Amino acid sequence: MGIRIYKLAEQLELSNKELIKMLQDLGVDVTSHMSTINEETAELIMDMVLGEEEGTQEDDSKVLKVEGTMTVKELSEEIDVDPSTLMAKLIGLGIMATINQELTSDQLEVVAAEYGYVVEEEEEEEEDNLFGLVNDIEDKQKDLKSRPPVITVMGHVDHGKTTLLDAIRKTEVTASEAGGITQHIGAYQVKVNGQKITFLDTPGHEAFTSMRARGAQATDIAILVVAADDGIMPQTIEAINHAKSAGVPIIVAINKMDRPNAQPDRVKQELMNHGLIPEDWGGDTVCVPVSALKGENLDELLEMIVLTAEMEELKANPTRPANGIIVEAELDRGRGPVATILIKNGTLKVGDAIVAGLASGRVRAMINDQGERVEEAGPATPVEVLGLSDVPNAGDLLEVVEDDQSARDIAQKRQNKRREDELSRNTTVNLEDLFSQIQQGEVKELNIVVKADVQGSVEAVKQSLQKLSTDEVEVKMLHGGVGGITETDVMLAAASNAIIIGFNVRPGVNARKVAEKENVDIRTYRVIYKAIDDVKSAMEGLLDPDYKEVVLGQVEVRQTFKVPKIGTIAGAYVTNGTVNRNAKVRLLRDGTIIHEGEIGSLKRFQDDVKEVAEGYECGIGIEGYNDLKEGDIMEIYDFEEIKRTL
Repeated sequence: MGIRIYKLAEQLELSNKELIKMLQDLGVDVTSHMSTINEETAELIMDMVLGEEEGTQEDDSKVLKVEGTMTVKELSEEIDVDPSTLMAKLIGLGIMATINQELTSDQLEVVAAEYGYVVEEEEEEEEDNLFGLVNDIEDKQKDLKSRPPVITVMGHVDHGKTTLLDAIRKTEVTASEAGGITQHIGAYQVKVNGQKITFLDTPGHEAFTSMRARGAQATDIAILVVAADDGIMPQTIEAINHAKSAGVPIIVAINKMDRPNAQPDRVKQELMNHGLIPEDWGGDTVCVPVSALKGENLDELLEMIVLTAEMEELKANPTRPANGIIVEAELDRGRGPVATILIKNGTLKVGDAIVAGLASGRVRAMINDQGERVEEAGPATPVEVLGLSDVPNAGDLLEVVEDDQSARDIAQKRQNKRREDELSRNTTVNLEDLFSQIQQGEVKELNIVVKADVQGSVEAVKQSLQKLSTDEVEVKMLHGGVGGITETDVMLAAASNAIIIGFNVRPGVNARKVAEKENVDIRTYRVIYKAIDDVKSAMEGLLDPDYKEVVLGQVEVRQTFKVPKIGTIAGAYVTNGTVNRNAKVRLLRDGTIIHEGEIGSLKRFQDDVKEVAEGYECGIGIEGYNDLKEGDIMEIYDFEEIKRTL
């Protein structure tokens, strides 16, 4: 039985980042605060942290922990000093501040040192999971039961996605839709030999990507429908790229086999060009020839779905409070906000208090895919839910919480956070600021979507950009296609933290609006070398810089003083260069390095200072080190960052 990273971090009073760093230093493969580690590793970490705490318990008593900023009044309360006394001390230090004025980090450090405190800045709690699950319960192995697989049907327009689903469901959905094209997202459940399978029928793959862009993974298996008489088309390629990016198994249904000009081998050949090698050609992609119109070979397709699902070992706990994903939501004039929900885990019941994205409420009614009212819905079951206060977004996570008040509180927190983000939002991905998008791991990736006016240009741009890949920075092509930049391209880029490069093409009005909303960087070029130069510059921003040591000055220790609660301070003379408070120090005795560390304090007479020049005396303390002797030499140094180029 394992434990989640964020749970262990709470127990040890560490930030998620600190704990992940410790585990990675130990060689444990973890990627986020939701990762799970085994009990032995958790015990090892606890021993390490608790052991360190015991060793530093005495020092912690004079540590002033600061999160963000602090006013004079708040500081006085923290260090138990009368505000008027503290303000007088601040004036003595040359800091003119009112009682409600916020102090800078440097000012805090100086005044805290006067009272024997060391300032320790606490990292603000990560709010990555504010929009995630509130109660991420660790399910016991004995409670897990097999659940139906969730299948997304994808492919090019008019290749027979909905007709195939109709044939499986024995219904006539297509007849009721405009022009025979799917106008909405449908979620349906069918039984195959007593086993349930849930299907998501999407208009192309926009919703599939929209969900993934919001961090929700609704699909277990993707069915790629390709017409045997038409072959791989632009939307088919996009569907392949989306499914690959999501990391789900792909089963190819080669449809329209009843047509006289059907060429399944040509389809398989084209699939190989996109990295999908059919099983009968020595690969691992399942390809099933079918005719949705005539109902031919559907049994084999369903059998392959069941087999693939068995390999995935899909399980859930039906006895816990439910959580799920919003597949679709709308405002119905008569019923209010209506959300189509795919239950991921647990069982949703009428009367449950729920929260979904920025909306909250109570389940008033549930309707299944057959239009029947139901009282409860288990894992991998799609249902329409009535009772939310607002219309959530597709891809939002829905969760059952303790009561209505809890649901409202969570929704309010999320609304506040969303407002803050909108006020201070930076562009998610752009070439100028790509260094802030560095991904974890040794190999850094620059994800790119390429669109051009002709296929030859697409290949030329892709090959030129891929040649820029190095051992440290990899250019990854998510998708390349012919034609203008569409909303689908933008959603793929948003979901994968990518930039879009257009060569002799432009984004449409809707694509530009979506790009502004999702903060996706779109670059359009007429000359290929301009695109290459821009991407090369962005990649140089991903390279870790080199650091060169620079000696700033030398200091001679002429006298030592022991200060209670602080340690040994050196009365010193700057013989060469300057001493900077934020620099590093190397202690030399008879030409031998005794210690390297940080400058703990730097004073001129009674005043804390940031810098002391050559020819002046000063008092220097070394952080956590007291073995100072007359005649010692302190070498003051720092590191200069040197930008690397490809």
